[in-house]
Amino acid sequence: MTEPTWTRRRLAGNALGLAAASAFPWYWYTYLRPQPPRINVHRPGITMGHQVRDHRSFPAPEHTWSCDVMIVGSGAAALTAAWKLKREGYTRFVMLEGPEPNGNNAGITNRELNYPSGAHYLALPSQESRHIREMLADIGVLQSDPYALAPVYDEMVLVHAPEERLLHNGTWQEAMLPQEDADSARFFALVEQLSQTRGNDGRPLFAIPLALSSRDTEWRALDGMTFQQWLQDNHYQSPSLLWYLNYCCRDDYGQGIQKVSAWAGLHYFACRTGHAQHAGKGAVLTWPDGLATLSNKLRDFVGFQKQSAFEPQLDIGPVNMAGTLLQAQEHPDHVELLIGIMNQQQLQTVRVQAQKVICAMPLYIASHVVQNIKQYGFEPAIHMPVYAPWMISNFVFTSFPNESEGAPLSWDNVVHNGPGLGYVVSTHQLIRAAKPERTAFTAYYAMDEAEPSAVRNWMIEANEQKLVDKAISDLKLAYPDDLSRHLQQIDITLRGHAMASPTPGYLNNEGLKALQQNNSRMLFAHSDLSGYSVFEEAAWWGYQAALRIL
Repeated sequence: MTEPTWTRRRLAGNALGLAAASAFPWYWYTYLRPQPPRINVHRPGITMGHQVRDHRSFPAPEHTWSCDVMIVGSGAAALTAAWKLKREGYTRFVMLEGPEPNGNNAGITNRELNYPSGAHYLALPSQESRHIREMLADIGVLQSDPYALAPVYDEMVLVHAPEERLLHNGTWQEAMLPQEDADSARFFALVEQLSQTRGNDGRPLFAIPLALSSRDTEWRALDGMTFQQWLQDNHYQSPSLLWYLNYCCRDDYGQGIQKVSAWAGLHYFACRTGHAQHAGKGAVLTWPDGLATLSNKLRDFVGFQKQSAFEPQLDIGPVNMAGTLLQAQEHPDHVELLIGIMNQQQLQTVRVQAQKVICAMPLYIASHVVQNIKQYGFEPAIHMPVYAPWMISNFVFTSFPNESEGAPLSWDNVVHNGPGLGYVVSTHQLIRAAKPERTAFTAYYAMDEAEPSAVRNWMIEANEQKLVDKAISDLKLAYPDDLSRHLQQIDITLRGHAMASPTPGYLNNEGLKALQQNNSRMLFAHSDLSGYSVFEEAAWWGYQAALRIL
């Protein structure tokens, strides 16, 4: 384990402290010296993913069995499909976990602490997001009429105040916009207007799920340019506003305004029209471990039975099993699957014949796994989305660092002009008379400083020290002198293909449209079909796939 350089600098620079320590026996120095934190680096699915990508040979299958429906994956799309099937009384399906249970909604448990290693919130669902409202009602998060304009949500799940703050010019302020000005007032007035406007086809201009947005060609034309170009054309020049818009695009899309489609840039702001009886505009739903809790609640609703892929019992209701899809090929009367299972560090395989398959995996993986994916109208060389790499890092503290002046520690804490996206506090949602003894800060970093392929190569080659230095960059700005004596553990999760980014032209991606409409024995369901990655979009395609099964 390598000690972080910032810890070494702190000790090396404290000459007075070292001098004082030398006056004590060596064991007192050992006791007083800040211990370096434990460092864990997670690269979910990278080993198996690279084997599949490189078309390496796999061992012959040891067993063969058949099932009615196989759901491949365990992220938002897969769990939504499972929830919908079970809700309608259909239980003859198997969910294959994939390399990481819950996918981009995964979380980490560390004794009494839970913190996210993926997505950390869900926006209040709009009236168009009926599928999300029905889901939240089934698991007890939405507690009134799910179709009301402003339903009642579980107050433990609504984000608590103080919700957010910004470190600007050395002081924490409540507003996330660095400074309000004429440009920002004009922009948000336009957003309010757009959120209430419908196109010539009667649909909202910008809806979530995206599939329910207006097809009005006048507005869809915005997908032909970047958000930055649209802002320039409309004379938005405020540095404060441009920084904020760039931050928001990096936060939701993994790329800034110079790369993201103008339609997507406006969609981010104009589609969020959800309300709640006991929350203000813009409130979100969250848990200490982010959307991992939501995913696990869906699992509980479905009532999965854990089974081995070697000797499964499929007549006991919904089944889930560990394993990774290595190959899939559709035939006239079934889909043949080759599943890989790691057993005592040895790869073993099982052959499965399924009547239907819901392929709820990212397209960059599906393109290697699904044999002849071109037959479904998707040409990887032409239609593959641009994937943004992310780093999600959790810093476990034995006590809270000392805060600078200004607004108090909030759920979401952002550093103006910081390289990352700030950090959320995992214990913020826990209502207590006093602060807990330990806490975890989750730092998010959309790594858009270089081309995605270059960043992915850096992720593979970077040593532990380089990863920690980048992961902690925002926290060092927020707490320049007060980290090492509190820090106990660092969990870094690297997601080289974390999310599809909606670059110009994504609305007219013919390959994605073909997969959306495909209704053969192989069904596709993933947020990639929408061209960008949020829970509501993934859930929409899982819901649609379940409807086709039903």
